[in-house]
Amino acid sequence: MIDLGDWKEPLAPLFADERYQKIRTFLIGEYRSHTVYPDMYDIFNCFRYTPYAKVKAVLLGQDPYHNAGQAHGLCFSVQDGVPKPPSLENMFKELCDDLGYPPAPSGNLTKWAKEGVLLMNTSLTVRAHQANSHANCGWSWFTDAVISLLSERKEHLVFLLWGGNARRKKTLIDEKKHLILECAHPSPLSAYNGFFGCRHFSKTNAYLTAHGIAPIDWNLND
Repeated sequence: MIDLGDWKEPLAPLFADERYQKIRTFLIGEYRSHTVYPDMYDIFNCFRYTPYAKVKAVLLGQDPYHNAGQAHGLCFSVQDGVPKPPSLENMFKELCDDLGYPPAPSGNLTKWAKEGVLLMNTSLTVRAHQANSHANCGWSWFTDAVISLLSERKEHLVFLLWGGNARRKKTLIDEKKHLILECAHPSPLSAYNGFFGCRHFSKTNAYLTAHGIAPIDWNLND
């Protein structure tokens, strides 16, 4: 198991659960017989780059990008040098409209992760060119449990739920302790139905600041 830092204690019961053991057995077979993304050493990057103690916001994606060279364990993020997918382009457009930051040349969101944004997909792996191919292997149980433990153990987090898949997780979150921001998914098919103009980046920082928490630096250009 890779080093997960201060996530080791909160995640220990999940890794010990027989349901996770079934996921692990499934993945061993998948990585041996198919091309699977992200690289097996990057599956838990959302935890590695955002320490448990530093989580300020949670941004949920669906499953990893399924084309070569894109996914690296952070939802919506692509590796340096890879063209930005349409949903990420729309996210950068909304960020510019909201806070004035011009789109960054790279779609790598690692800086956001290090700022305290847990960039977690609801399914952490996918078979190449087959969207949602690992949706039923058990990841939903695992990531739902992560959302629940964050809701229970922490307070004053911001949960960014974009699109129907993410919004269904709302029932796992204690709205009395946290801020939930919902809107349409940033994909070209739905961005004009409420994602554009949502101003979730500035609303996140306003909430954090109001509770004495340092705001997130969303600017990816420096």
